[in-house]
Amino acid sequence: MVLWWAELRGPVGQVVESSYWAWTYASERLRSWAQNRGVGGCGVYVASFPASHLHKPDLEPPPRDMAEAHQAVGFVPSLTPDGADPELAGQVLRNIYLSGLWSWKRHLSRFRNDFLSGVLPASPFSWLFLFSAIQLAWFLQLDPSLGLMEKIKELLPDWAGQHHRLRGVLAAALFASCLWGALIFTLHVALRLLLSYHGWLLEPHGAMSSATKTWLALVRIFSGRRPMLFSYQRSLPRQPVPSVQDTVRKYLESIRPVLSDEDFNWRAVLAQEFLKQQASLLQWYLRLKSWWAANYVSDWWEEFVYLRSRSPLMVNSNYYLTAARAGNAVHALLLYRHRLQRQEISPTLLMGMRPLCSAQYERIFNTTRVPGVQKDHLRHLRDSQHVAVLHRGRFFRVGTHSPHGLLPPRALEQQFQRILDDPSPACPHEEHLAALTAAPRGLWAQLRQTLKTRAAHALEAVEGAAFFVSLDPEPAGLTREDPAGSLDAYAHALLAGRGHDRWFDKSFTLIIFSNGKLGLSVEHSWADCPISGHMWEFTLATECFQLGYSADGHCKGCPAPALPPPQRLQWDLPDQVHLSISLALRGAKALSGNIDCHIFPFSHFGKSFIRHCHLSSDSFVQMALQLAHFRDRGQFCLTYESAMTRLFLEGRTETVRSCTREACSFVRAMEDKEKTDPQCLVLFRAAVDKHQALLKAAMSGQGVDRHLFALYVVSRFLHMQSPFLAQVYSEQWQLSTSQIPVQQMHLFDVHNYPDYVSSGGGFGPADAHGYGVSYIFMGDDAITFHISSKKSSTKTDSRRLGRHIEAALLDVASLFQAGQRMQRRFSGSAEEDSGHRCGFLSSKTLNFKTPTDSEPFQ
Repeated sequence: MVLWWAELRGPVGQVVESSYWAWTYASERLRSWAQNRGVGGCGVYVASFPASHLHKPDLEPPPRDMAEAHQAVGFVPSLTPDGADPELAGQVLRNIYLSGLWSWKRHLSRFRNDFLSGVLPASPFSWLFLFSAIQLAWFLQLDPSLGLMEKIKELLPDWAGQHHRLRGVLAAALFASCLWGALIFTLHVALRLLLSYHGWLLEPHGAMSSATKTWLALVRIFSGRRPMLFSYQRSLPRQPVPSVQDTVRKYLESIRPVLSDEDFNWRAVLAQEFLKQQASLLQWYLRLKSWWAANYVSDWWEEFVYLRSRSPLMVNSNYYLTAARAGNAVHALLLYRHRLQRQEISPTLLMGMRPLCSAQYERIFNTTRVPGVQKDHLRHLRDSQHVAVLHRGRFFRVGTHSPHGLLPPRALEQQFQRILDDPSPACPHEEHLAALTAAPRGLWAQLRQTLKTRAAHALEAVEGAAFFVSLDPEPAGLTREDPAGSLDAYAHALLAGRGHDRWFDKSFTLIIFSNGKLGLSVEHSWADCPISGHMWEFTLATECFQLGYSADGHCKGCPAPALPPPQRLQWDLPDQVHLSISLALRGAKALSGNIDCHIFPFSHFGKSFIRHCHLSSDSFVQMALQLAHFRDRGQFCLTYESAMTRLFLEGRTETVRSCTREACSFVRAMEDKEKTDPQCLVLFRAAVDKHQALLKAAMSGQGVDRHLFALYVVSRFLHMQSPFLAQVYSEQWQLSTSQIPVQQMHLFDVHNYPDYVSSGGGFGPADAHGYGVSYIFMGDDAITFHISSKKSSTKTDSRRLGRHIEAALLDVASLFQAGQRMQRRFSGSAEEDSGHRCGFLSSKTLNFKTPTDSEPFQ
C-alpha cells in the first residue's frame, strides 16, 4: 500500500470561458501577481503497490506545500486604461486594522476553546499544586507572598467578622492565580525569545555548534514535558518584514541568469526608481501591519491568491492525496478529528525541538469554501456529526455518531453498504450537480443562491458535513499490465474524476474506488499540503495497522441493524440550473483533459547515497533538475520551489528561486566536454551551498516573493503605480518544483510492513509551456518523481523530461566516488545524440544498505 498525493492544475480561465465572470481588474491583478509568484492547488491520491522501504525524513527540508506552484501564477491581470482601482479604494490603514482585528478574534477564540478544554493557560493541576503549596506554607506559618495575601484579605468583604478562614483561603487562591499567571506569562515570553533564534538554520549542513546545542536544551526546558498541538502558538515569533533593499537585491540576483544584459539593466533601473520613490512608504505600512496583525502577509495571501480567485477550484485550487475500506477510513478520519479537538496530536517539531505553527490544523474538518460573486469565504463549524456521501449521482447524509459516541467501523461499513445496495436512480440533473463546484466561482455563487432557496436542507447537509465522501463506481490504481499508464490514470481520476463526482468546495473529499483504493482531494485555501498530508498518514496507518479487517474482509466488530438507514438528499432543481450544470460539466472535462502527468520511480540510488556524499538531498535533486530542464529546453528559466514559513505564527509558504548563477555555471560545465569531473564537482558543491542558503533564508522569513507580494498589495490599496512591481508580477515560472516529506514514520511498522510507504504526489505546471515536478525520497534507496505539463503545449513532454531527470541524476552521481562502490559508464551513442555526459549507475552498486530483491513498483 502506498500513499501518493499529487497536484495538477491549469491556468485560470484557459478552458472555461463564461459570461458569468464578474470580477474587477484590481483583484484580478492581485491574483495575477501572486499567481506569477507561484502557489497553487494540487491533487492527491493513494496507490496500492509495494515499496521496499520506509524512511525517516532528513532534518531538512521541512514539510512543504507541493501545491504552491500554481494557483497564484494562474490568473491574468486586468487593468483599466487609467490604472485606477475602484475595488480596493479603501484606506490601507483600515485594511490593516481589520487584519489585526481578525487575528485577535482568532486568538481569543482559541484562548476560549483552550480554557474550556482545560489546557490553557496551563494544566489545572499545576494551579492546584501551587495553591496547595501556598496553603501548606501558610499552615507552617510561612508567608511566601511577603505580605500580599494579608493585603488581599483586607480588600475582601468583612462579612461582619465571620468567615475569617474563608477569607484566608480566597486570598491564597487569588495570590496563587496571579502568581500562576505571571509564571506562565514569563515562560511564554522566554520561549518566544528562544524561538526567535534562527542561528541554527545558518550552520553548515550536518553540523551543530555549542550555541545551538545550548539553545535546544533551553527550548526543551521551557517547552514542558508533554506539549499539545497548540501549546506553542502563544510563543511563536511573528514573521519579520525583510529589508526592502535586501529583497530587491535578492530579486535582481535571482533573475540575472535568465535575462539578457539589456533586459537586466532595464530591470535594475526600475528597481532603483522603486527604492527611491515608493519602497519606504510601502514598507512602513507593512511594518505597521506586522506589529498589529499576527502575520503581515498570510491573510492577504489567503484572500487574494485563493478566495478572490474566480477560476474553477478543480485543478486550480484542489490537490489530491491517494464497503469495508470506507468504514475503516471514515472511522480513522473521525478519530483524527477527535484527537485534534482534544489537542492530542503532537506539534510538528524540527530537529525534534523547534515547533512549527499549528494554526492551519483548525480548519481541516467541518469546513467549506462558500462561493461569492467577487470573493469566497471559508465557513467553519465547531462540530458536525455526519458526512455527505455521493454515489452514482445520488447524495446521502450518513450519521457518524450515536448517543454512545462515534460509530464503530463495522456500523459505518453497514451504512455505506446500504448506499451501494440502493437501486434507486439519480434524479434528473442530480447526477451532474457537483460539477457546479468545478465551475467559475462567480457562476457557482449565483446558482448557489437558487439552490439555497429551493434545496436548503440538502445543501446544508453537504456543506455542513464533517467532510465529503465519494463512492466511485469504477476501479482505479496500479495494474501489472500497464503500470505507468495506470498510475497516470489513477492520479487523474483523483484530481478531477469525471468532473461531477467531487464536491470541490469541501475542505477535503475522501474518494473510495470500487476495488478498494483510496484517495483524498483537498481544497487548498484553508491550509497547505503538509497539514492534510499529516492527517492522511494517520488515516492510512490507523486503517491498516490498528483497525484492520476480519478474515472475511469486513471491518472488525458487529453490525448495528437498528441504525436508521442513510438519508437520501432531495434536490429541487429549477430549469434554469440545468443548462448551467451542463456548461459547468463541459468546462470541467476540458480543463482536466489538458493535463498530462507522468510518474516514474528512480531506483538507482536515493537518500543514503546522497548522505554519504555529505550533501543535502533536496539540493542534490534541485541541481539535477536544473541540468535536466536545460537539456530538455536548451535554456534556463525561473524555477519555483516551495518552502514553509511555519517557524512563525500563522506562517504559510515562501518561494526558493532555485535557478541561480551558481546552478547555471554547474549546468554549463556539465554540458562542456572539456570540463573534468573534479571541475564540475567544485561547481556542483558551490551550487548546492547557494541553494541551501536560499532555502534557509526563505524559512527564516528573509525570502523575496511574499515580501514583494505584500508590497504590491499595499501599492494597490494606495493607488500607487509601480513599473518595477508590474515587471515582477509579469514573470512566468516554467519549472515548478516541490519535495514531499513523510512526517510520521513512527506510525508505520517498517520491519513487518515494508510495503506501506508514501510515494509522494504531483501538481500541475505553473505555465502553459512549463513543467510541474515533485519528488519524494522513498526509503533510503529510491526517489519517486511526478511530472506534469500541458497537452496543448508543443514545447513540453512529461515523459521526455522524466528521461532527462534520470540521466541527470546519474550524471551528477557519477561525479562522486563514494565508498569506491560506484561504477560509471558512458554510452557513446547517447553522448553523440545528446551532446552531454551520459552516466550509468547500477542500483546495486549505489545501495548503501542491505540489497533487496523487490523493487518499489513491482
